Amino acid sequence: GGPRPQPGQEVSVKVLGALEDGGLVERDPRLTFVPGHGDVVQALELGVPTMQPGEVSFFLAAFPYGYGRPGSRRCARREPDVPPEAPLLFEVTLLEVRDGPDPQPLPPADRLLLGAQRRERGNFHFTRGDFAAALHSYRLALRALDGPASAPPGPQEEEELREQRVKCLNNCAAAEMKLERADEALASCEAALSISPDNGRALLRRGQVGPAQPRTAPQPGPAVRYRPLLSPQLLAQQGRDAEAMLVLRRALELDPASKVIHAELSQLAKRRSPPASA
Repeated sequence: GGPRPQPGQEVSVKVLGALEDGGLVERDPRLTFVPGHGDVVQALELGVPTMQPGEVSFFLAAFPYGYGRPGSRRCARREPDVPPEAPLLFEVTLLEVRDGPDPQPLPPADRLLLGAQRRERGNFHFTRGDFAAALHSYRLALRALDGPASAPPGPQEEEELREQRVKCLNNCAAAEMKLERADEALASCEAALSISPDNGRALLRRGQVGPAQPRTAPQPGPAVRYRPLLSPQLLAQQGRDAEAMLVLRRALELDPASKVIHAELSQLAKRRSPPASA
């Protein structure tokens, strides 16, 4: 018995997950997470807060609340693959409820691991079309990467932290664009470009969002500068095709194999070509 978990509290559960045919796909004797942080499937996110300590519950989860339409590949905690659109039966024992921990200083390797786990969780949500949950996970990943450090990172760790931040910010921009939050997507692109000014993905996404008022993006250090770029689509709509072409060509120089950039350039070239005379 005891009170149910409250928002922000951390829980530990014992989890068994099985397919309809009885095949065990998930086994964890002590899974610890904070409900609402997006680190576990929706069946656990929604079900565990209804439980009391010591209680054993069974959750029959349709695929949107399990591993989604595409299923999931095996991982350390889950040996077999989960097939696409697979309903799952979870047996969950709530072992412990405690106040959520304050952010603790972590060594760089742990910050990288936690950030990667949360970004992968965001990718899972993104793949199943839950863009709000994906964005939440990506922002939690950034929080982990930017959290307090117990020791300064070495040169390689610092580079890996920068790369992971850029990936998370690009992921944020992609989710924000899906949610039609153009200003937020713009800010995420600018933040990514402030860390890596020649990042091709951020350049392209920066060109896919509409106009927004200038804003100050988070800066990783005084030596990094970013010159804002105008959207190629916006430039083309304003009749500034030549400038739009320059922006896209810059992105193409950074990522020559990008089919998306080639397609954007091709569409722009067609718009610029005069119609054939009859």
